[in-house]
Amino acid sequence: MAYAVCTALSVSLPLSMAPAAATAECRQALVLALDVSGSVDSIEYRMQLDGLAAALNHPEVRRAILAMPQAPVDIAVFEWSAPDYQRHLVPWTSVTSAGALDGIIARLRGTARTAAPPGTALGSAVRIGGAMLDAHPGCWIHTLDVSGDGKHNMGPHPRSLQPWLAARDITVNALVIGVDDPRQGDARQDDVAGLSSYFRAYVIAGPGAFVETALGFADYEAAMVRKLLRELEGLNLATLKPDNPLTGQ
Repeated sequence: MAYAVCTALSVSLPLSMAPAAATAECRQALVLALDVSGSVDSIEYRMQLDGLAAALNHPEVRRAILAMPQAPVDIAVFEWSAPDYQRHLVPWTSVTSAGALDGIIARLRGTARTAAPPGTALGSAVRIGGAMLDAHPGCWIHTLDVSGDGKHNMGPHPRSLQPWLAARDITVNALVIGVDDPRQGDARQDDVAGLSSYFRAYVIAGPGAFVETALGFADYEAAMVRKLLRELEGLNLATLKPDNPLTGQ
């Protein structure tokens, strides 16, 4: 069975992932990495992709992304599981208009699942996402968002990558997805709390990095909205560098 592979830490990414010709300064490069390991079934897969699409289409998120067209947000999306599986879903897209954002949303909604190996290679996902950001210069902030419903179990440990990420000023945030089954009652809260602690200790990186939680895939959209707003709301004209030409200072 063939799986999609992306070379870790390669300087040259696939042509489809190369930065688009920039016409404006980028205020944030944002990579979203989605967990499609064996614990994610076909229904949960659809809820994850459609949940991300709906979150990007949320009125407040749209306003935050499109607030500064002269300094847009650049977005890319890939899915991951085992160390040798990373499938790029959305190439780097500079969101300079509502149409560009609508294109990302349509692409996510139109994506069908393909076969993926069962492993949970969190470190490999962080390494690939970090390499994508490192190869996408010209943005004030570089952020990797990793969604996951389980702990690392193969490939490089995510914690080992923190010095490499710090040297490149890459922030890693996480969206932890807890158990779906409501029959588990309080155990669901314990599960997501334990997994959040794991991601907080070993996965997130950089100043201000945080973990958002979803109590099952049904809560993924709402959690993604909260996370995106937290990341985007602070990126306004007040955050521009004093010598930035957009401020006139």
